[in-house]
Amino acid sequence: MFGMGWSEMVLIGIVALIVIGPKDLPNMFRTLGQFTGKARGMAREFSRAMEAAADESGVKDISKTIKAAANPQKFGIDKIREATGMSGFKPGGATEALSKERQETKAKYDAAATKIVEDRKAREAQAAAIAASAAEMEADAGVSAPAVVPVVAPAPKPKAAAKPKAAKVANAPEAAAKAAPAPESAPKTAAPRKTPKAKA
Repeated sequence: MFGMGWSEMVLIGIVALIVIGPKDLPNMFRTLGQFTGKARGMAREFSRAMEAAADESGVKDISKTIKAAANPQKFGIDKIREATGMSGFKPGGATEALSKERQETKAKYDAAATKIVEDRKAREAQAAAIAASAAEMEADAGVSAPAVVPVVAPAPKPKAAAKPKAAKVANAPEAAAKAAPAPESAPKTAAPRKTPKAKA
């Protein structure tokens, strides 16, 4: 504050305590606080009046232009956006149509997921009912019946994506050779051997 450190402020406080006295010191601080508050209020009012006068005379527009000239990259980008009409989002455009399409797709996925969960819960409830009826039959018979394990059909798996046709065409001769059975050939019989004639 005013370029003074704590040591200088303590020294001024001690001098004020000695010169003014402990009895009048609180009144002096109160008066000093009121004066400081009035000075701050006047400064605030003055700055508001200056800002209002600047708004009326168009100084803000000039300062905006100066700032834009100081940053040509931002100024250029803003002008490009204005020229291309990309300055803001226009309702009803392609972006909104794409957003609606995405919402519809999301709703379809949510409905499919809900159906899968409901089907799974129904299968689990059916399995629990079968297990409960087996336990009831066992209790009625009084004899330990073999444990009945309910069979729950698994959920259908999604179909796998088809392989590219180019891979099938490239490997067609090899695949045909592997898949085709080996041609059956006539059984080979051994040719009669010529026995060497004995020399007489």
